[in-house]
Amino acid sequence: MTVTARARRARWAAGSAVALAVLCAGAATVASARDDGTDHHAAAPAPQVPATDSADAGFARDMAVHHQQAVEMSFIVRDRTDDEDVRRFAYDIANTQANQRGMLLGWLDLWELPKAAAGQEPMAWMAERHEGHEGHDMAGMPGMGSGYEAHDGSLMPGMATRTELGQLRRASGEQAEILYLQLMTDHHEGGVDMARGCARLCTVKAEKRLAQGMVEGQRSELDAMARMLADRGAAPRPAKAP
Repeated sequence: MTVTARARRARWAAGSAVALAVLCAGAATVASARDDGTDHHAAAPAPQVPATDSADAGFARDMAVHHQQAVEMSFIVRDRTDDEDVRRFAYDIANTQANQRGMLLGWLDLWELPKAAAGQEPMAWMAERHEGHEGHDMAGMPGMGSGYEAHDGSLMPGMATRTELGQLRRASGEQAEILYLQLMTDHHEGGVDMARGCARLCTVKAEKRLAQGMVEGQRSELDAMARMLADRGAAPRPAKAP
């Protein structure tokens, strides 16, 4: 069973929009670098870039970390099963999230912002801005007063622990398939919540579009994983208490 065509179109549309935005931003940067300082006509307004503690920068940093683990888990299961459906599904996730991760890190480079913010907790960008933002109550979202604490390598909601990654590496066959699908289901649920936060709080339009594309694509993948688990006589794991 593969990812639905709808999910592929959503990710392709989001990725295309972001790629175009990055290309345009890069062109503007090059043009600025080549400027000899002469005021030929009127000085163009300097492009505004997000602050290091903004939702835009926070989402780019945190989702890059979140995506990296999804890529890692997908490569692990590729080597632990011969099931072609699971291998194709894992490859699609790894390819999509690696590309999106590159876009997010590319933005941080263009904005000349650090890829890691010293002293800033993961998802702090969500907690600091949920109160009264456009009338939305986001206090129930992970990382926003939910009490989630990083542990055993799990830095954000949905991320697998080092112990769970070790279990995946030792598993094989259908056992590895089920564990991967369960871990990735948890991972996607945490990622969807974070992407929704950016869709509401981020100010860079291309990044907001990318975040919304992640929501749509990963929700479709969640449905696909539920079916794949059912085919193997399994189900997603019960939600953990924060």
